[in-house]
Parts: sequence; C-alpha cells; structure tokens
Amino acid sequence: MTAQDSATRPVAVAAQHGGHASGTALAALGVASFSLSFPATAWSLTGFGPWTSTGLRGAVAGVLAGLYLLASAAPLPTRRQWPGLLVVSAGCVLGFPLLTTLALRTSSTAHSAVVIGVLPLATAVVAALRTGRRPSRVFWAAALAGAAAVLAFTLLQSHGRPTLADLYLPVGLLVCAAGYAEGGRLSRELTGARVIAWAVVTALPAMLLTSGYGLAAEPVHLGAKALAGLAYVAAVSQFGGFVLWYRGMAAIGVPRASQLQLAQPLLTLLWSVLLLGEDLPVAAPVTAVVVLLCIAVTQRARV
Repeated sequence: MTAQDSATRPVAVAAQHGGHASGTALAALGVASFSLSFPATAWSLTGFGPWTSTGLRGAVAGVLAGLYLLASAAPLPTRRQWPGLLVVSAGCVLGFPLLTTLALRTSSTAHSAVVIGVLPLATAVVAALRTGRRPSRVFWAAALAGAAAVLAFTLLQSHGRPTLADLYLPVGLLVCAAGYAEGGRLSRELTGARVIAWAVVTALPAMLLTSGYGLAAEPVHLGAKALAGLAYVAAVSQFGGFVLWYRGMAAIGVPRASQLQLAQPLLTLLWSVLLLGEDLPVAAPVTAVVVLLCIAVTQRARV
C-alpha cells in the first residue's frame, strides 16, 4: 500500500458515509412530503369527485413536469429506459392515486395510511426480484415484522372482515411498489427529477381524459380546502416529493430507502388528527411504535 492509498482511503470512506447520510435525508424528506398526501386528498374530495381529483392532480403535475423538462433541456429517454418509465407512470401516476382516492371515500385517512404501511415490504420484494440483489435475513425479518404489525392493525379495525377500501388499497400498493422500485432503479441513470417528470408527462393524455370524464360525471364544489388539497397532491405528492424520494433511493438503494416509508403511517395519523379531526384508533400508536423499531433495524441491517 502506498502513502497515497492510505491517505485517499479515509476520504473515500468519508464520502461514502456522507453520500449515504444525504441520501437517507432526501428519502426521509420524500416520506414526510408523502405523509400529507392522504389528508390533502381527503381535502380535495370535499370539492371534487374521485375521478376529477385524480385526473386534475395528474394533469396539473404533468404541466409542471413539462415546464421543468423544457427549462432543463432534458434529453429524451433512451429506448431501453422507456419500459421502466411506463411502469412508474402506470403505478405512481395512474393506479395508486386513483385507487387510494376511491378508498378514501369509504375509509378514514388513519386506517388507509396504516394499511399502506405494507408498501415498504412490497417495494423491497419487487426491487429484489427486479435487480437480483438480496438483502440480509435481518433486513427481511424486520421488514416482515413491520408488515405483520400493519396487517394485524387492519384486521383489528375491520373486525377481521376486509372493507371495500381494503380491496382498493392492496391493488394500489402493488402497482405503486412496482413504480417505486423501477423509479429507484432508473434514478441511477437519470436524475430523480427526470424520472418522475417523464413518467408524469407520459400519463398526461390519460389524466386529461380522466379529468374530462370526472368533470362531466361528478359535481364540483369549489372551496379553499378542496383547492389547497388538490394543489398539494399535484405539486408535491405527484411531482416534488418524488424528486426527493427517487434521489434518495438512487443514493442508498431501493430496499433500504423503502423501509423509511414505514414511518409514513405514523406521520399521516398525526396529520389526520390535527388537520381532519379524525379519532386516533387505540391500536394505532402501538402499531406505529413497532413500525418505527422495524425501520431502525432495517437501516442497520446489511443490504
């Protein structure tokens, strides 16, 4: 080993740790921004129907994403990248927003948020299947424990019988997990901003059609809450939050970043009580504590 080798190795290690820390921070900020999505969606439903809300959310986000791509002179994705972008578009722009919006018509924000707590496990599984990378047994044990706590809470709240919302949410969970995993993988080639921007722009025609159908079939009652909720889910939940989320995933890897989202139900429960006046289920805090412990283990486990 040369003197130069011994001098540069600590620098490289420090840079790696710094990149991991910043990636974790970016992913955590993405989770924090997503945690307000359900309350904001509930607000938008006070003035718009589910199809209208979903369509306008995607359409506004598509315009913002298009302006970003034009301003940054982003090149077109390669032919090899388009299949992954279509998965992100179908899962994160079309499927998940519509299915969760439909679920929120018959379920409380708190209940829906905790059900979606299974999403981190689903994302890690899809990422492992897609990339061939295998996290450690400790990682999987913690991820499974967190998912089990969430499922137990769901059954407790529905007295062992799935509700209509519990049928929408698992399907939304699966398509979103695929979109997260593909987006995280693509963010190593494109920037996180360009991944979600191209995905949102790709979905824009479908979002315009959905908006047209919704506006024709559903009543609209404009109000401050409805407009504020729609603005948040369009600008942050559908675009800005994904920029942070995918950048964090690219830095620390999809499996480890995905488990940070176990904290999202806890944050959403807090927002649902503070902003929507919902009652906090008795089992929710216990479930949230178990989930947070599982997050701590997954972040320290070998991936």
